Amino acid sequence: MIITVTMNPAIDKTVEIEKLERGGLNRISKVECDAGGKGINVSKTLHALGGRSIAVGFAAGSTGKMIERTLEETGIHTDFIYTDGETRTNTKVVENDGTVTELNETGAAIKEKQLKELLEKIEGYADKNTLFVIAGSIPKGLDKSIYADIIRLVHGKGAKVLLDADGEAFAKAIEEKPDIIKPNREELAQYAGADKNMSFDELVLLARKLNQKGIGTVAVTMGKDGAVLVRGGCCIMGKPIMVDAHSTVGAGDAFVAALAYSWERGLGDDDTMNLCMAASAGAVTTTGTKPPEKELVDKLKNMSELIKL
Repeated sequence: MIITVTMNPAIDKTVEIEKLERGGLNRISKVECDAGGKGINVSKTLHALGGRSIAVGFAAGSTGKMIERTLEETGIHTDFIYTDGETRTNTKVVENDGTVTELNETGAAIKEKQLKELLEKIEGYADKNTLFVIAGSIPKGLDKSIYADIIRLVHGKGAKVLLDADGEAFAKAIEEKPDIIKPNREELAQYAGADKNMSFDELVLLARKLNQKGIGTVAVTMGKDGAVLVRGGCCIMGKPIMVDAHSTVGAGDAFVAALAYSWERGLGDDDTMNLCMAASAGAVTTTGTKPPEKELVDKLKNMSELIKL
């Protein structure tokens, strides 16, 4: 069973314009609104791939109800804790050349009672057959150690964790040795105190070190340069698959969904990486934060090229 945890969900409003004019008039050519937040995006892609998950987390107000209704109508089960206020709306401005500017709201503050309810819900799902996907930002009112706390809690029940976070939340969670992590190049560099433009060899070395410290699978995405997967004695680079890209929004979440899907299906290293590269490539062809269709992902898997390192 896969449980996605989204502490700070959102309505993702994606607007398309020719070119962003700061301080001037910008005419919008297209608008897409999707239920979003990293964990929710993972659930959406899992569903598109033919997998199943339960989306848990916090939701608030009419916006939260809209997210819940949208997911349920799609066939994705939800189990949210409702809080005060309104779930946030994030606006993504996509220019014709592919440049994306994100305007993300903070989100509603979480009270101690609401956090306790969520942790009890999470603990109730935890067993040795469960993978928790913990992804995205942390809302107001919660300490940056919350992801570390959740990992410790569910590990105590024998469950596994896939972490996709950044900054202080990522650094603290790493100490609890999540089973799978998926930082991008910049997030990994920030964690290590390295230059964000660190070399490929430095990136691989950092990934190997994290793997040796007890994190079973380390996947690092590098945007147009592909991705690296390290687990056990295996180190693979996936070369980027050439597609007609619409927007890079959601590519990382699709990669995480493919990692989770591969875990549940028990896929080997090559099959896992092929699926991850295909899912993320498929995601950049869609509008908004919509997931790629399974037929497209299956086609792109055959175009995937791996390099053993």
